[in-house]
Amino acid sequence: MIEKRRTTKETDIRVSLKLYGEGNASVDTGVGFFDHMLESFARHALIDLEVSCSGDLHIDAHHSVEDVGIVLGQVLGEAIYPVRGLERFGNAVTVMDEAAVECDIDLSGRAYLVFELPVEGKVGEFDCELTEEFFRALAFNLPMTMHLVARRGRNRHHMIEASFKALALALRRAVTPNERIGIPSTKGVL
Repeated sequence: MIEKRRTTKETDIRVSLKLYGEGNASVDTGVGFFDHMLESFARHALIDLEVSCSGDLHIDAHHSVEDVGIVLGQVLGEAIYPVRGLERFGNAVTVMDEAAVECDIDLSGRAYLVFELPVEGKVGEFDCELTEEFFRALAFNLPMTMHLVARRGRNRHHMIEASFKALALALRRAVTPNERIGIPSTKGVL
């Protein structure tokens, strides 16, 4: 288990992670829908994940969601890098009823996010715009290149949940051990 804690004036976060786990999760951010998304992510990525966050929810969930993305990205980066003997690239399309979301990632050490998920409004009390904030914080703090693109969908809950599941599957595939690869780059270094 790798653990990291981050405390600011806005949030106090602790994340523990086992990259090759069983998909167990214990998540408490105070943001119910976000907790559900992180639990789903852990389950489908087959990582063991513990997240606790005490944030300034009296303002809104922005700081909590973004800061969890920062810490989760840092912990994943510590577990993954340097990339050696891993597939490096991963992709998945996940469907949830009418929604289909594609996630493509590259564990390149280069931070980039393409986010094309047309979600606005709320799911329960969760501001849908925070979905992009989370994925940006995650991608830039891991760091990795991530493209999240909705192929279709109308229901915000379905589209957001499909995006977390698609990332989970893409990550699981990218960290698949393959010793034949060595350092997965023509440069000889990542």
